[in-house]
Parts: sequence; C-alpha cells; structure tokens
Amino acid sequence: MKYTAEVEHMCPLAKAAYHGPAPIPEEGNWVQAKTMEDISGFTHGVGWCAPQQGACKLTLNVKNGVIEECLVETIGCSGMTHSAAMASEILIGKTIIEAMNTDLVCDAINTAMRELFLQIIYGRTQSAYSKDGLKVGASLEDLGKNLRSQVGTMFATRKTGPRYLEMAEGYVEKVAVDKDGAIIGYKTVNLGKLMDNIKAGMDAKEALEKARTQYGRVTEDQGMVKLIDPRKE
Repeated sequence: MKYTAEVEHMCPLAKAAYHGPAPIPEEGNWVQAKTMEDISGFTHGVGWCAPQQGACKLTLNVKNGVIEECLVETIGCSGMTHSAAMASEILIGKTIIEAMNTDLVCDAINTAMRELFLQIIYGRTQSAYSKDGLKVGASLEDLGKNLRSQVGTMFATRKTGPRYLEMAEGYVEKVAVDKDGAIIGYKTVNLGKLMDNIKAGMDAKEALEKARTQYGRVTEDQGMVKLIDPRKE
C-alpha cells in the first residue's frame, strides 16, 4: 500500500466502533453480508439490449454466493435464443461476482444479470422471507407442466383492430367475434400438450384435438358468434 507524503505525516487516530453492514433478509434470516458466501436468494429480473429490439427474463437461484440454478427466457431477436443457450451453460457454478463480470453473449441477458445482482445483494429477492429459500429447480414451476415460457403475442392496426396470436393457454387458432365485430373469446392449442401427445405415440389428429382448449363466449348461438383465423382474416 502506498500513501502520499501528506498522509504519511499525519498522526494516527483511533477508529470509531464498527457495527458491520446493515443486515438484509435472506431465506428467512437476517444476514450481515460481508463475503460472497453470505449471499443467497431466488429472484427474477428483466433486461434489454441497447437497440431495445429484444428482452430477457432471467431467473437465478443463488446458494452461498454460487448460482445453482438459472432460467433464461428471451423474446425479440432470433439470435437471442442461441445466446440464451450459451448463457445457461456459462452461469451455473459461477459466483454472482463472476457472473456480473462475464460476457453472457447478449446485451439483454447481461442487463438482466445486472438487475438481478442488485436485487440479490440488497436482499430484495423473492425468497427473502422464505425459510431455507426455494429448492433448486423452483424456476421450472414458472413454466408449467409442459415447460414452456408464458408468451403473449398480439398484433393490431388502427384499420383492422386486434389479432390475438398467442396466449398463456397456447397458440390461438380462432378468435370469436360478436355481431359488432368485438372479440369475445378464442380457441387455442396447447403446443406443449400437443407435443407430449405425439411423443407418446398418439395419432397427430387426435393429439391436436386433445390439446385444444377455449376461453370466453365461443359456443353461443352461431348467429351471434363468428370464428375467424387471426393470421388470415
């Protein structure tokens, strides 16, 4: 350690009492975080790239400073899916300091990591008040049984109005409209269930039928309801 001449000639004074850092809530405990091993938590965050053409939702489960679990979900740019694949391999096993200073390939994923880092080190995690935190694998619950991201895709123009393309329930096949042209329901295909049925050996037509579901007023008197294909009509 090098000091300036001015500091070298100063007389030493006693340091006041040291009380340590303010405790933060971590997995049901109040922790005075001083080292990397003191940090634990499960949390989510969203990041975006510089041109803002895509975004990433990142979920991390940190135990004793080390990332034990990650879920990387991206939307927007086609290259982001490949970046997410690489990031999923990069993140696990790293400390949160390492992860913050590692190129996670995509700006959106890097930004999400920054946002999560701030949540985690300040004790603002989802598991802050959960005894022992969340088990590794908890992020899969966000995806549901078919392990697919919850995606909503809607398109609209002033001239033609809205088109529902994808809902949490799945791929939108038909949109139901009333006599005034207002949307009152939709029919969807759960793509996760569809693939599970096909993989189990079910005939494709039967698999498709069993994966179909609907929401809203789609079965009223057909004189009052019209079904349209939102991608063609």
